[in-house]
Amino acid sequence: MNHYHHLTIEEREMILSYSAKGISICKISKILNRNKSTVSRELKRNAFDEQYSPLKAQAAYFKRRNHCGRKKILDNPIYYEWVHNRFLDHQWSPEDIAGRLEYEKADWSISYNTIYRAIYSGMFDEKNLSHGNRGSIRKLRHRGKSRHTKTYVEKRGKIQITNELKDRPEEANNRLRLGDWEGDTVAGINGKACLVTYVDRRSRFLKCTKIKKKKSCHVKEATIKLLKNEPLCTITPDRGKEFSSHAEITEELNQVQFYFPYPQHPWDRGTNENTNGLLREYFPKGMDITDIPEEYIQEKVDELNKRPRKCLGYKTPYEVYYSETLHLI
Repeated sequence: MNHYHHLTIEEREMILSYSAKGISICKISKILNRNKSTVSRELKRNAFDEQYSPLKAQAAYFKRRNHCGRKKILDNPIYYEWVHNRFLDHQWSPEDIAGRLEYEKADWSISYNTIYRAIYSGMFDEKNLSHGNRGSIRKLRHRGKSRHTKTYVEKRGKIQITNELKDRPEEANNRLRLGDWEGDTVAGINGKACLVTYVDRRSRFLKCTKIKKKKSCHVKEATIKLLKNEPLCTITPDRGKEFSSHAEITEELNQVQFYFPYPQHPWDRGTNENTNGLLREYFPKGMDITDIPEEYIQEKVDELNKRPRKCLGYKTPYEVYYSETLHLI
């Protein structure tokens, strides 16, 4: 442990006084209870025009202290702008940002803790950035996100199922292959357009499209459209009535089997639930998506598929799904 303490202004004045009286450096150091090299270095370093001044020495000390130590990485405008862009404009999490820099072996790095500190300190805050004037904190995942209470009771209609989740193949459970999809819908305004989403369990690759209403006929058409030419082994959907046409989808998609989780068990489709949470960053609850162009939706889907994920070792879902390497730095 380092017990060294910097010289005070009083000690500097004593050094001046004793040295002016011709007292040796060795004796001054004993009086001050300091190492003689400390006194010697002080007189040499802070002598101006061969005259030692305690006030000038103290001022020089403060100036050196302000310039020592590692500089804050986000004080660099280039690094700040890059992190700002990925966090606010592309919704990368702090861990995504730090992990992707390390994954691509960039010539600079930043820890996710540093980014979190910057967010909570207001470094990325902008006017009208979020509802409630909480700034960039609202751009973090789950900030203020409502959840069901423990007494919540599922009131949606029940559907006839074919397979229980417990019967799903181990290859799907252990994410050993492509083609095991989890499905759900992302609602806009009740009774209007919504999104149908499917996420591959192994790669976290997202397939998504808009439908007019959350009805089984529209979900069936969207599912066939999204998955027809993709690797396809199993489908694990939500238990909502919008998936009541699953038997017809099985017929259309080469007898693919549906495996339904237990009621009120959204964590059994955790991959899809998490990805829908990411999608909500672009399409928040209560947003009317009826007039949003399909091109814009696919643009955001592509952005999510090319966002690095911690669970993939900071690779992107696109890279895992297509076995390709991107350069995002």
